[in-house]
Amino acid sequence: MQITFLGTGTSQGVPIIACPCNVCNSVDSKDKRLRTSMLVEINNKTFVIDTGPDFRQQMLRENVKQMDAIIFTHEHKDHTAGFDDIRAFNFINKKKMEVYASERVQDAIKREYPYIFNGSNYPGIPEVNMHLLENKKLTIEGVEILPIEVLHYKLPVFGFRFGDFSYITDANFISEIEKEKLKNSKVLVLNALRRETHISHFTLEEAIELVKELKPEKAYFTHISHQLGLHADVQKELPANIELAFDGLKITV
Repeated sequence: MQITFLGTGTSQGVPIIACPCNVCNSVDSKDKRLRTSMLVEINNKTFVIDTGPDFRQQMLRENVKQMDAIIFTHEHKDHTAGFDDIRAFNFINKKKMEVYASERVQDAIKREYPYIFNGSNYPGIPEVNMHLLENKKLTIEGVEILPIEVLHYKLPVFGFRFGDFSYITDANFISEIEKEKLKNSKVLVLNALRRETHISHFTLEEAIELVKELKPEKAYFTHISHQLGLHADVQKELPANIELAFDGLKITV
């Protein structure tokens, strides 16, 4: 299984106009972060987790030619705003895109993109098959996936486990029941927004403590705000089995 970090950044805390901070002016490519998304390639199948505003740019950068399914964590626009650009894969793969999302997320997508679902069949609109995602194990294209329900403040969000790889973004609370699903992961990806307390995201310290509790062999932090600091500086502070992820990072699990 190959994992590609399509994006490791967030709209949270990102300035709209030019910012004088060291991170925004950094020349280190690891400090240049698109919105958080993940590419999972397993058993000759390709899945993307979330289609944020940078989805098209991420697909072009990674030269992705095949897409078997898109899986959504939640409905916030930094995770769904690139949904229209799946039409390119309709053209390339000559089939509808299989999309997996909770009922709430499906409702949000249908509100945002009514022209896809109103039956008009307008030429060139994305073609999708929507599938209900629930908090129970499912199989997509022969690949078993275990959803993990976490809380993003009060909003339920799905993380996912593919074999020995577990992925959690946009969370600041995981119940003891859901933590059991994460134990014995070889690789755990976890959000770590910034150092200061946040209402809906793990801080750097909270993410480190959770890694210590769950004891994966390796952990990577994602969904990183510029407020966290320079990649090179933060990496020096982390335990040996934890790395700060960056856009384009590829790992094999």
